[in-house]
Amino acid sequence: MNINDLEKVSYLNLDEDMLSKLNEYMNITLKENEKFNLTRNDTIDEFIIKNILDSLIIVKHVDLSKGKVLDIGSGAGLPGIPLAIYFKDAKFTLLEPTLKRANFLAMVCDKLKLNNVKVVAKRAEDYINENQREKFDFVISRAVSKLNILLELSIPYLKINGKLIAYKGLNYLEEIEESKNALIVLNSEISEVNEDDLDFTTENRFNVIITKKKSTIAKYPRLYKDIKKRPL
Repeated sequence: MNINDLEKVSYLNLDEDMLSKLNEYMNITLKENEKFNLTRNDTIDEFIIKNILDSLIIVKHVDLSKGKVLDIGSGAGLPGIPLAIYFKDAKFTLLEPTLKRANFLAMVCDKLKLNNVKVVAKRAEDYINENQREKFDFVISRAVSKLNILLELSIPYLKINGKLIAYKGLNYLEEIEESKNALIVLNSEISEVNEDDLDFTTENRFNVIITKKKSTIAKYPRLYKDIKKRPL
C-alpha cells in the first residue's frame, strides 16, 4: 500500500500537494517513532489506514474550512496534522503537553511548511488562561480521555455553537451515558454520533459531535487532578 491509495476513498478529495505532504508526514513520523514514542501503527499500511485515514474520516460529516480548530492532546499530530493538510484554509492549534512531542510537531510543521498550524506545549487546563476561552470553532481530540473528562477540557474553548469532535471506540455509548451530567453543566448537547466503515479494513470507527449551546461557567475547566478525581 502507498499514500496514493487514499485517492480510492470516495469521500476524500486529495490533490497532489496533500498527498505529498501526507506521505512526508508519514515518513518523518515513522523515522522518528522510536525516539519520540509517537505511534503503535509503525508499518506503512497501518500508518496510512489507522492514523491518516482514521483522522480524515470526519471529512464525511464535518467541514472545518475557514474554522479555528484546537487539537487537544495532539501527540504525533493526530488527527490535527492530516486535517490541517486537508483543510488548508482552516487554522489549527496543536496542544501537546509533552515537550519532546511538541518539539517533534513543530519540526514536522516546519518541514511540511504548514503555515496554518501552531504548536503549543501546554496542558489544556492551563492554555485556556492565555485568553483562549471561547476562541475556537472546533475542538478535535483522538484517544485522549473518557468523554466526561474530555468535555470539561474542551467545551470552555468553544465559541457558542462551536463543536467538539471526539474520536471514540466501541464503548462510546457507555461514555455518553457517563457524560449526561457534564453535558448539562457545560451547556452542551450531543448533535451527532457517527459510525463509519474504515476503508481497506473490516473495522468501524465512531465519532461523537457535541455542540456548545451557551457560555461555560468561568470555573471550568478545573485542575486536571480534580477533573480526574471528580468528573462532572
